[in-house]
Amino acid sequence: MNFLEDVPAVRRIDTDRDDLLAVEIVGRVGAADAENLFGLLEAACALNSRIDVLVRLTDLEGVDWAAIAPETLEQGKAETARHVRRCAAVGDPDWTTAAQGRFRQAEPVEIRHFAAEDEASAWKWLGAREKPVKV
Repeated sequence: MNFLEDVPAVRRIDTDRDDLLAVEIVGRVGAADAENLFGLLEAACALNSRIDVLVRLTDLEGVDWAAIAPETLEQGKAETARHVRRCAAVGDPDWTTAAQGRFRQAEPVEIRHFAAEDEASAWKWLGAREKPVKV
């Protein structure tokens, strides 16, 4: 095992809105990454009854769906259905059409796809900005 295998695929992005969960997903998503993602979602939903979400995909190599516990997926789906208003998906692949069918509820999640080069439009649509990383 090399040290790069321990780098998480899901990373939270700081924003100027408390009710916006923004994440970047890089590389291959495994079970621990899914747990991390749904943990971030659960925490955001615990603090806010309704949230918006931005998902930035960077060099996505795939998702190991078989390794992710079905309970984790169901919990994430339930949290999304109860709390998410809007979701901006940035980068490829465009998974928004498939997601729309999975999250049908009384108040549907509004999901839009934005090309990586049009990320600024995604932030504008959500009425938010990414906070610069302090080094």
